[in-house]
Amino acid sequence: MSTAAPASETPGIPRINDPAPDFDAKSTQGQIKLSDYKGKWVVLFSHPADFTPVCTTEFVEFAKRADEFKSRDAQLIGLSVDSVTAHIAWIRNIEQHFNVKVGFPVIADLDTKVAEKFGLIHPAASETATVRAAG
Repeated sequence: MSTAAPASETPGIPRINDPAPDFDAKSTQGQIKLSDYKGKWVVLFSHPADFTPVCTTEFVEFAKRADEFKSRDAQLIGLSVDSVTAHIAWIRNIEQHFNVKVGFPVIADLDTKVAEKFGLIHPAASETATVRAAG
């Protein structure tokens, strides 16, 4: 009897002590891999869309607390299905209007491959929008 999930089943969000799936993705800071951060804690958080009020508030707060995460050897990484160009425009907008620098990478997951690896696409709600989550 196989314990593997059927191919059509979306993986869930990894649990504590589960190995995190590696990825290779375009971001606002160039190509990144999860394995680039080996030995660090990583806070990977997703948001449904750039330029939305709630997502902007979340990014501002993460950016304000970036030094606290860094002091704990934790790397922040944002994720959504928007493009790098959209992410950069949004980050500039945040920096202008909220006077806070977004110094962490934001992944452009246009093909949803990273989000799918982490179970961040809610199958009943959308096939393309990442859910709001942190792991």
